[in-house]
Amino acid sequence: MRRAGTAVWRQPLAVPYLVGSLLLVLAPLGLAVVLAFTDYFGFRAPEFTGLGNVSRLVDDRAFWDSVGISAVVAAVVVPFRLLLAVGAALLLARRRGAMMTAGRASVYLPSVIPDAAWALLWLWILNPLYGPLPALLGALGVPDPGFLTTPWGARLALVLVMTFQVGEAFTVALAARIAIPARLHEAIELEGGSGWFAMTRVTLPLMAPIVIVLAVRDVVVVVQNAFVPALLVTGGGPVNATLTAPLLIYRRAFEYGELGYASTLSVTLLVLTGIAAALPLWIAARLAARQRTR
Repeated sequence: MRRAGTAVWRQPLAVPYLVGSLLLVLAPLGLAVVLAFTDYFGFRAPEFTGLGNVSRLVDDRAFWDSVGISAVVAAVVVPFRLLLAVGAALLLARRRGAMMTAGRASVYLPSVIPDAAWALLWLWILNPLYGPLPALLGALGVPDPGFLTTPWGARLALVLVMTFQVGEAFTVALAARIAIPARLHEAIELEGGSGWFAMTRVTLPLMAPIVIVLAVRDVVVVVQNAFVPALLVTGGGPVNATLTAPLLIYRRAFEYGELGYASTLSVTLLVLTGIAAALPLWIAARLAARQRTR
């Protein structure tokens, strides 16, 4: 009875979150869905066009090219982010020590920096004239990858900008690592098992569900957050090589004034991102079902 009463009293605490979600997420999403079927430029009332925007979308090569660029960037960045977050969590899982605290703070620090400031910092780092990274590569005799000046060099620049902001994923992975009972590793050590055996047979399998959730989250984060570095660092170039889908939608809406068609693109990108994020969960569910049947 006491637990039931406590649950009842705690329910009103969710009201601000639900109201905020309604006002900041669901209401704009509903408005975008409505505008997706209109011709709207912001200066007059929207005109309903039915599936006109959808027909235009099918033949919009620029949009599908931008979706492909976003997919390529996400396919490279997400594994790097997971490797960095999970690797740092494994290295910094010990509960005590000033070095552990400093290490955790250094991993989380890039996520505290505002996205615009982080992008401008990398714009200076990658500058081909006076940037420290091109100068360092030149001093080491490494061929210049053409940061900001060649298509694949600019895409590599996006990867670098987006790889290191893993503070949230690191925190979750660290909590998952600490939650693993120490007696499991102690038992492996008593049996003469190596650290590699413990990590591959115990630690990583137990952390796998969390890692899959982080992968799903990072797919969404990378696709959406590619907007800021693409806008401030590469400008979508060179030759539209880094024109990601969010940047293209931004230009359609606020540079060309095609708010109705931009809403169609936004809803389409939301659906495609949802499909890409749901795929790892479906694969994980299938693998779990096979393991249960064995």
